Amino acid sequence: MCTSPGQPEDEATEAEQRALEEEEEARLASASLAAGDPTGWFDRLYAAGACGQVPVPWSRRQPHPLLVQWASARDLSGTSQRAVVVGCALGADAEYVAALGFDTTGFDISGTAIRLARQRLGGSAVRYVVADLLDYPRAWLRAYDLVIEIITVQALPDPPRRQAIANVSRLVGPGGTLLVIAAVHDDTTPPTTIPPWPLRRAEIEAFGVDGLTAARIEVTATPGQPDQRRWLAEFRRQ
Repeated sequence: MCTSPGQPEDEATEAEQRALEEEEEARLASASLAAGDPTGWFDRLYAAGACGQVPVPWSRRQPHPLLVQWASARDLSGTSQRAVVVGCALGADAEYVAALGFDTTGFDISGTAIRLARQRLGGSAVRYVVADLLDYPRAWLRAYDLVIEIITVQALPDPPRRQAIANVSRLVGPGGTLLVIAAVHDDTTPPTTIPPWPLRRAEIEAFGVDGLTAARIEVTATPGQPDQRRWLAEFRRQ
């Protein structure tokens, strides 16, 4: 069993490494979906990355630029508040939120991702937890002042996507806020049987359930990447 992340042995370019990751992602996702398991491929892909078979997936070390932009515009402070990051991967967004003062939990369905996050961020104040968005602990219901969902739901087919969207919303506590960042569906792009599946507006609006109301839904560009269109949606529980 591999115990640490690695890279493919050949000195591939960044584009070649990304192509290798996408090929393995497609292979694992196809097999998992065919077996009726829409989430099992996540950990298998992380395990392949940890073994050096492909670049470690979703391994950025900086928080998402739109999260930083959104939080900075609000001078966000999390003193005496709780936050949770959905599908936290290796922890870049969770660490950023914790640095703002939030008592932060990051969870991911991939045990390998959580192990790598803990190894990489030893001594972190963030609680990194293995948990399934489709079946997380009941104690998390309406328990958080800030919920962050970035590019997670779009990796799920429907079903169980609708359940996942509703479960994200149910994490938001009284007076809390949900921030959703996701790729924008393009009607001109041919449909695909493998993830990701960028979100339509109706799917973004569907986060406004369980007493949440939309404060902001817009399409914007990722800072520094003007061709990367993303949903930026903010919901609040009054």
